[in-house]
Amino acid sequence: MDTTRYDVVIVGGGAAGLSAAITLGRALRSVLVIDSGTPRNGPAAGVHGYLSRDGMNPLELLSVGRSEVRSYGGTVIDGDAVSARRTPDGFEVSLGDARRFSGRRLLVTTGLTDELPPIVGLREQWGKGVVHCPYCHGWEIRGQRIGVLGTGPLSVHQALLFRQWSPDITLFLNDTVEPTDEEWDKLAARSITVVDGAVASVDAVDGVFTGLTLRQGSSFDIQALAVGTRMEARSGLLESLGLTSQVHPSGAGRYIEAGAMGATAVPGVYAGGNVSNLMAQVVTAAAEGVMTGAGINADLIEEETRWAVAGHFGPFSAASEAAVAKIVLGHRRHGLDGQKATDMAPAATVER
Repeated sequence: MDTTRYDVVIVGGGAAGLSAAITLGRALRSVLVIDSGTPRNGPAAGVHGYLSRDGMNPLELLSVGRSEVRSYGGTVIDGDAVSARRTPDGFEVSLGDARRFSGRRLLVTTGLTDELPPIVGLREQWGKGVVHCPYCHGWEIRGQRIGVLGTGPLSVHQALLFRQWSPDITLFLNDTVEPTDEEWDKLAARSITVVDGAVASVDAVDGVFTGLTLRQGSSFDIQALAVGTRMEARSGLLESLGLTSQVHPSGAGRYIEAGAMGATAVPGVYAGGNVSNLMAQVVTAAAEGVMTGAGINADLIEEETRWAVAGHFGPFSAASEAAVAKIVLGHRRHGLDGQKATDMAPAATVER
């Protein structure tokens, strides 16, 4: 086991975790980041909507972030954290290779998993011809023939969103979505084509997306496909500490509830990024990391201030020891209120 006791152990080295680590490092905190190397946006060609980093490869962004963490004295290691437990001094995190690390506070920024429908060829095109968020990818596919795969109650909303980026939108109900009368009116008003029937496959030629095919045999020549995934927080580590994931109000998946500064219901345990905010884009996750890092530092300061107060006024504090010395030694103690030796009463004379 690494005998270093860090101020903060961060599990998850994405935008949220690294941003928190930088914030804590700049606050002169000892920080360890443990990362499994499987970022959610790894398949994407670039990060978008991130001021000054637009279009940057996601893996390059993380590489630069790691370097910045190290420049402030932080430590970043590769590893898969499998469990965590509370200790008298904080928390201990165990990795799959039996390594263990301890810290006074624990921050989990492990992100989420996008659960895709079991359609042939869909996963192979994820992050390429198949996209998810219009704000992340809408500009890149603007004006194209865009399909929206029905996966749940938010699919109509997704089709209406992508209509902002193209006049040619087709919603494939996929034997999953049943629009309400009001939704049918909205789709018609926005000239969105609706196709019934289950989707059998997502098609590609030489790795390039070409469209999709229904089970009944019809093929559709579209240039991009939007899919609303079910988003599941990677919450195993947090659940090992007693937390439970919650169903998101939108119905889009499950997440871990955390406060504005990242604090969870378990004292000393924090969460940030997609694990606690399913809708967070990269820039949002980074901002949450900064706020959570600041919150953790404030929490540590409060703890250290309590220690200082207890040390100053406690039973073995300097003040209490001075009071005892005054009672026992009287004027013979050192530093008696700054009195000079000449001001002290003369010592008693012993008669012979």
